[in-house]
Amino acid sequence: MFSNFLKINLFLILFSSFSFAEVVKQIDIKGNLRVSDEAIKVLGNFKVGNDLNNNSLNTILKDLYSTDFFKDIKISLKNNSLEIQILENPIIQSIFINGIKKKNIKKKLFDILTVKEKNSYVPYKIDIDRKRVLNTLKTAGFYFANIDTKLVTNNNNTVDIIYDIDVGDKANIKKIKFTGSKKFKDRKLKNVITSEENKMWKIISNKKYLDEQRINLDKRLLNNFYKNKGYYDVQINSFTAEFLDSGNFELNFNINAGEKFFFNEFTLELPDDFEKIYFDNIVKLFNKLKNEPYSLSRIEDILEEIDKIALSKQYEFISADVEEIIVDNNKLNFNIFLKETEKFYVDRINIFGNTVTRESVIRNEFFVDEGDAYNEILHTKTINRLKAKRIFKSVKSEVVNSEFEDKKILNITVEEKPTGEISAGAGIGTSGGSVGFSVKENNYLGKGIKLNSTLNIEADAIKGGVQITIPNYRYSDNSLIASAQSSSEDNLTKRGFKTGKTGFTLGTSFEQYENFYFTPAFSVYHETLETDSKASKNLKKQEGSYSDIFFDHMISLDTRDQGYQPTSGFKSSFSQTLPVYSQNYAITNGYTFSSYHNLAEEMTGVFSIYTKMITSLSDEDVRISNRLHIPSNRLRGFEKGKIGPKDSSGYVGGNYITTLNLSTNLPQVLPSLQNLDFVFFMDAANIWGVDYTNSIDDSSVIRSSAGVGVDWFTPIGPLNFSLSKAITSKKTDKTETFRFNLGTTF
Repeated sequence: MFSNFLKINLFLILFSSFSFAEVVKQIDIKGNLRVSDEAIKVLGNFKVGNDLNNNSLNTILKDLYSTDFFKDIKISLKNNSLEIQILENPIIQSIFINGIKKKNIKKKLFDILTVKEKNSYVPYKIDIDRKRVLNTLKTAGFYFANIDTKLVTNNNNTVDIIYDIDVGDKANIKKIKFTGSKKFKDRKLKNVITSEENKMWKIISNKKYLDEQRINLDKRLLNNFYKNKGYYDVQINSFTAEFLDSGNFELNFNINAGEKFFFNEFTLELPDDFEKIYFDNIVKLFNKLKNEPYSLSRIEDILEEIDKIALSKQYEFISADVEEIIVDNNKLNFNIFLKETEKFYVDRINIFGNTVTRESVIRNEFFVDEGDAYNEILHTKTINRLKAKRIFKSVKSEVVNSEFEDKKILNITVEEKPTGEISAGAGIGTSGGSVGFSVKENNYLGKGIKLNSTLNIEADAIKGGVQITIPNYRYSDNSLIASAQSSSEDNLTKRGFKTGKTGFTLGTSFEQYENFYFTPAFSVYHETLETDSKASKNLKKQEGSYSDIFFDHMISLDTRDQGYQPTSGFKSSFSQTLPVYSQNYAITNGYTFSSYHNLAEEMTGVFSIYTKMITSLSDEDVRISNRLHIPSNRLRGFEKGKIGPKDSSGYVGGNYITTLNLSTNLPQVLPSLQNLDFVFFMDAANIWGVDYTNSIDDSSVIRSSAGVGVDWFTPIGPLNFSLSKAITSKKTDKTETFRFNLGTTF
């Protein structure tokens, strides 16, 4: 490729001193064996009758070289005769990959090659493919893989490409350590990164292998985590992989968190002809953030407000510069400069590198399209949205001049990456054990569709389902979510009945207003309900098959500072299930509220309310399988499902439930224990209401408990257990002092 570049420039130098134009009357093409004369004319976009000059010849030369069909091209125009001397690139006859025994790995390597058999042989593209194969092997754990590329020249102007691979030993991560002034315990930091320690039962996960790309991702995740916690000047100085024994490494991240920073003064500099009234929301946000801990997410809120202004036609040609100034050692002043940019429009957008992903998937993320005014802020937002899709290894953009003075060409280059994931996990606890499997694909058929299939097996239940998410459905900027589910739950010994349920759901979710979300859906289910001899007469009446159509919707207001481990703000959600068709009509309403408060350094208090009710809209009783039970994580100190109304068949649930929870983490307790976190909690709840009979107590009593919890990152997996004491209860309730759950992944 570099030699071709030199040839083009040499051609320009030789002919730059001449300015001529001739009408082509004759075309003479020599040296072409495979590519016909007519094909060359089409590829070079020339023909008899063209009026050609130096620039035209240069364009023909570049167009022909860009096809990769030709190794060397000489072109001249004399006496109205265009002469082209061609030397064709050889054709790749066969490609061999040696050293890989597993067929699935070899197939994957063939799939990622950009140069296939019967393509032209271009050396620099073969080198790119060699690097792609090497990166793929490293991702699979073959960190020490080595590739020797060989070229075999055949007699018929064809070549064979041979990739001789020595995979070496797999590089396993035996231990992950965090050193330096890191502020947070190892347990919390391990939950931030994607790499994980290798265990003998981890037979599926590839996150246990030493992979430089994943480690770089881990560094970015750690950097964002610390900055969202206020550590503006955090330094993830380095990572080291220390060889321990055969194929095993210790991964060490060295972190210097520095001081915790706070927002101080904000200034907004505008051009003189900008009306300040359009920027009031930004000023209000400035005032709200003053003296608050620094957070990347809050900076994104500011940029989001600037994006909204950039979307308005009044300020199409603006850009923003941000100046950050440290004052008083731990405070930040922000100066934001909005300025008008050169006014030009987008001529065209070229997209490169998407061999699997359809171009429409990429274009759906554009805020600036062909023909639009070029806006630097919105173009940057487009690139960030493409990166956020998590289906590309890298996204790069370039703005180049067009042939029109007032227009530019945008070149966007993406590098694709594997987007599928297989996972498995298991857990055991006080309430029983479970095994789960999941297969995910984030770019199904290259359409950007998310596909997720799950299977979960418990002692008395089996649940499975498939969910498909289609982003930007029909260019609505909203996602279409479709799912199919099937479950079987055996409660004969606990509650005197068993159910089988199959159905599907079709819905969407979108942000209606700022931080205000709406999630509507239609659901169709078929359910069978069986009882045994232990069931009461009233329950036996409900035995049979049921068909239901529901309209579900949820509205929520979310002001949390971040979705993962929030420290401030709240989330308030109301949900409702309305029967469209049913054999026993009932309406379900629910409300959830959670509020987060920063009580002290790294200490967050949580206050939450949960309430739900189901009411029959006809003379029929609420179906036993739809009756309500208190979630076990909202009332500790009591056995799961063994509180509330009870008849001869067991605990039957209620028509109404409500819970109140207070909790806080305790970072000051045993801070030297890196894999332990402590929590104090107080729970209160009530479950009551029996609509199908008046013969049993509706059990309206407030239950309450208090206790401490421990989250322990064990060598097997995360373990959490609680020691709690029931303060108030009903005689029929089953209490428990100790509860634990242990989980792991494979």
